[in-house]
Amino acid sequence: MPDPDLVTQALARNLKRLRTDRGHTLDALAARSGVSRGMVVQIEQGRTNPSVGTVVRLADALGVSIARLLDYDETSVVRIVPADEAVRLWSGPDGGSGVLLNGIEAPGPLELWSWLMHPGEGHSSDPHPPGTVEIARVDEGELTLTLDGRDHRVPAGSTASYEAATAHGYRNDGDTPLRLTLVVSVPPPQP
Repeated sequence: MPDPDLVTQALARNLKRLRTDRGHTLDALAARSGVSRGMVVQIEQGRTNPSVGTVVRLADALGVSIARLLDYDETSVVRIVPADEAVRLWSGPDGGSGVLLNGIEAPGPLELWSWLMHPGEGHSSDPHPPGTVEIARVDEGELTLTLDGRDHRVPAGSTASYEAATAHGYRNDGDTPLRLTLVVSVPPPQP
């Protein structure tokens, strides 16, 4: 895993650069993202470690992937993320994890995730911008995907695709570990 201070400083630098490149004031970004102005200031100054939800809202408001906000090496045309530098953005109480493996802008943010959830673990996600789609491939175990308050069972070897503009979540209701690969595609922001 990368040094947390390195990730915090990259987030601070990238957030400020992307915000100013897009001509957003602190107040404008706060309004677009639903993140308080004070929190945006703290993040840009590298004084806080924001939640995954906060980083997602900021990335969505800027029209970039989470990977781009957290990227600490933008010097290469080919972006290779070694396994030990992938960013863990969710940790379950029993050792589960949600790891952002890589992400690109194509034409909107496109992210590749690896998730491990132990029995009883789950993660709830806020709605993404309209037009956002996700594809979940269950490698091991069984995923309980909740969308619009309705549970969908996705067994090992199966793939589910869905619009993610409403609240949704992922759970392991089984008695064996759940491993899934998730792709998130967010449309570019509208002017």
